[in-house]
Amino acid sequence: MTVQKPTGGDANGDAADTGPVAIPEDFTIDKDARYTGSVIDFNKWRGFGHIALDQKEVVPGDKVFVHWNNIQTEDRFPRLQQGLQVEFGLVISQGWRGWNKLRSLKAKTVTLPGGGMVNIQAAMDAENMTFVGAQNFRYTGTVKFFDPFRGFGWVVIDDGYAMDEPVPKEIKVEAWELNTGGKRLRMRVDKLAIEFGIVKSKKGDSYMAYNVTLPGGAPITQEAMEHRKEEGGQRYTGTVQWWQRWQNWGHIVPDAGQALPPAVQMKLEAAVAQAAAKAKPDGKPPEMLLYFRKVDCEWSLRPEVGKKVSFTVYLDDKGAGAKDVMPLEE
Repeated sequence: MTVQKPTGGDANGDAADTGPVAIPEDFTIDKDARYTGSVIDFNKWRGFGHIALDQKEVVPGDKVFVHWNNIQTEDRFPRLQQGLQVEFGLVISQGWRGWNKLRSLKAKTVTLPGGGMVNIQAAMDAENMTFVGAQNFRYTGTVKFFDPFRGFGWVVIDDGYAMDEPVPKEIKVEAWELNTGGKRLRMRVDKLAIEFGIVKSKKGDSYMAYNVTLPGGAPITQEAMEHRKEEGGQRYTGTVQWWQRWQNWGHIVPDAGQALPPAVQMKLEAAVAQAAAKAKPDGKPPEMLLYFRKVDCEWSLRPEVGKKVSFTVYLDDKGAGAKDVMPLEE
């Protein structure tokens, strides 16, 4: 998701540059309750905004912070629109602001009233974009490269398409046009088979890829590209053993006495045996380690060595990993 610093709220629903507001230590919520409200503002570039509650005096100021990863949606670029009516729960988040701990309130599991998915992007695109062919036309091709840190890449269109527009063989793709299943893609992509639409720039002098997916319409996720397979939904506990801050990944040591899924246990034992074969005779015995990434952590979690966490597990081409990583209440 490309980040641009907004100058304040506007008619398009861009939120002012304000994050969650601190709440008192004695403030409590009903974790199971659902509320309704309307979107005050939402900055699509920064991925957050605010919702005004219909129910008054439930939260300070009668409004709550909302982050894009709490929106229940099938849109490729999760967002809300000013004035949209929504339904949601509340959660108290333990995070950080600079070097200070921040206890704040935010919306969770944001849906349309009645529980429907917040799928609004297609209608907004139909109003604001000019398509080559039509909005539902799909072309095939290959991602030449996509750099998540620069926020763009290039797509090579397959041969054989007769178009009324002078579309070049290679067209640009921006980060927000990658359908990544509501998660930020943090890995570089090269030579990946895809399908997509094509749109014309507002000036009419260039063309770009639109709603880029894997063939068949599946989202482009790291999980899909690494063939991730979830191993049940049971939660386990453990401790962060190592964390690579700059690359946003690390290892978790599962707590002893837990019955991990057999396939996960086998992968961990095989990794330990492989590490032991390479270890020095007088070195520290290798531990069973689950790989995890920041993108697989709860939004408020600040990973650090020694942090107690809970998680679910999966297998992929690299081995066994942890996802849905959350801090354990202390």
